[in-house]
Amino acid sequence: MKGNVTLQPEELIKGCIAGKRPAQNKFYEKYSPMLFGISLRYAKNRTDAEDILQESFIKIFKYMKDFRAEGAFEGWMRRIIVTTAYNFYKRKSHIIPNLEPEKITLPVSDKNEVVSKMSHDELLEIIRGLPNGYRMVFNMNTFEGYSHKEIGEMMNISVNTSKSQLSRAKSSLQKTILNLFQREEQKIHLSMMAC
Repeated sequence: MKGNVTLQPEELIKGCIAGKRPAQNKFYEKYSPMLFGISLRYAKNRTDAEDILQESFIKIFKYMKDFRAEGAFEGWMRRIIVTTAYNFYKRKSHIIPNLEPEKITLPVSDKNEVVSKMSHDELLEIIRGLPNGYRMVFNMNTFEGYSHKEIGEMMNISVNTSKSQLSRAKSSLQKTILNLFQREEQKIHLSMMAC
């Protein structure tokens, strides 16, 4: 590992398992941006995201030798991030463990241009504003593709609770985005009246 030699992922993994610091540093440099993005989706703020990422890398390095290549390595790391994020907030006792399921049906607004004009950071901030349980279920289902059964097993909640929390998360996001749209329309209306 001398100079600027680019190592293949398999070589990096072998180096990390052997405890070689240069391999671990290169591995971190290669994967931390992607994993930090995932961590940000689950975290309430940037500081928590950094803590979750740090804890996750400790676990990744510790359990790398146990990876069985039964799926994608990146998928394995994503699962560690998700589990670490969940446990991070569970330790803080902020997740609502059991909510009674309820059916929420809100009409979908045709104001999709509001969402399309929002930056990635603005959308991320809205998602971060969700209560912890809702945010976890929303991210696991929407971004990671976990089924309600898988989410229930990971979070130790029922399938119906997972469905309910996803429904409530979507409802909350819709309301927030619609409120932003209405405020924007009101600003435009007031500026036009001032002319």
